[in-house]
Amino acid sequence: MKIQQVRALEILDSRGTPTVQAEVRLSDGTCATAQAPSGASTGRHEAVELRDGDPERHAGKGVLQAVRNIEAELGPAVLGLNPEDQAGVDARLMDTDGSPNKSCLGANAILAVSCAVARAAAKALKIPLWRHLAGSRKASLPVPMVNIISGGLHAGRNLEFQDFLVRPKGYPDLASALEAVVAVHRTTGRLLAAQGCVLTGVADEGGWGPRLQSNEQAIQVLHEAICQTRASMDIVLDVASSHFFEGGTYRLEGGELTAAGMCDLLEPWVAKYGVRSIEDPLAEDDWDGWRLMTKRLGKQVRLVGDDLFVTNLARLERGIHEGAANAVLVKMNQIGTLTETFGVIDRAREAGFGAVISARSGETEDSFLADLAVASGAGEIKIGSVTRSERLAKYNRLLEIEKWEFPTSED
Repeated sequence: MKIQQVRALEILDSRGTPTVQAEVRLSDGTCATAQAPSGASTGRHEAVELRDGDPERHAGKGVLQAVRNIEAELGPAVLGLNPEDQAGVDARLMDTDGSPNKSCLGANAILAVSCAVARAAAKALKIPLWRHLAGSRKASLPVPMVNIISGGLHAGRNLEFQDFLVRPKGYPDLASALEAVVAVHRTTGRLLAAQGCVLTGVADEGGWGPRLQSNEQAIQVLHEAICQTRASMDIVLDVASSHFFEGGTYRLEGGELTAAGMCDLLEPWVAKYGVRSIEDPLAEDDWDGWRLMTKRLGKQVRLVGDDLFVTNLARLERGIHEGAANAVLVKMNQIGTLTETFGVIDRAREAGFGAVISARSGETEDSFLADLAVASGAGEIKIGSVTRSERLAKYNRLLEIEKWEFPTSED
């Protein structure tokens, strides 16, 4: 079984922005596709997403060059390779690009091919994608972190913090956990409306996007919604603080805070509201601040590095060595291949760090992420809210895996 043909197509993501779809055909006739996601809140250390830059077309965000790169360079480079050898395929893709950050041919182009190869191999082997991806890893069903209220770049900067999420706990299965989450989402909308918030739609990831007086007010509303629905939930925050870090200080709600001030702000919310996980509480290069935050809060909450680590093994190694954060957010397109993605997940597990498999704000209806989360055994997934089909495609795939494919104690 060998890779026989690779082709590509420019499609639209959940924001109506172009992205890349790759299709891989094998010598036995098996054919599979994969679609690359895209982020709005991106760290400057991420692998490079190639855009055309033509202002006359999609405001410069077209990906026709990435499509051409797949068909003219990346595709031909992997022809004849064994699709079951993911590491070998990904190594060839990276060698063909030749740059340290995939800026030559584009991380979006490379990732689409990498994932399409994996899906084609699983399909040819007639096994679920998650089982193929897992290899020798112990697969597990992840607990979802679900976006309920949005701010930052996901909701027109109506709040500085980017996401206010819930993480269900103690439910017997994903179906019952999602039922409780939907109730919290609905109750949150009702509470926001009762406070006079105008809710004309939802934010990029499907959460409510209200204009509130403070970030704490959003947490208060979410806490009240959990209480009213009698749900068993932790509160999770995505601060995305790089976006309000200027001149060495955090410009928040009309004031300025140091890293120590950010610790002072966040620490009381742990006990008061049940905050148990905080993503990017400090900026992407504020290593001193991250060490301080981890020393002060690391035993109480999960401190997740997104912009800090950008799914990059070298940056994760630094965090492990320096005691900065205690978990990593994993986004495939931040690094560009499946092999590198699993390298970060596996290293995090080895070091005792948590790992959260995450979607992007610009998503597609490709459900690949759900299988990746199960295969990785990471235990947590961050998809978005419980509205919008690009989010539900992943949740529904997880429900399918749980009901029909995943081993049970009776197997």
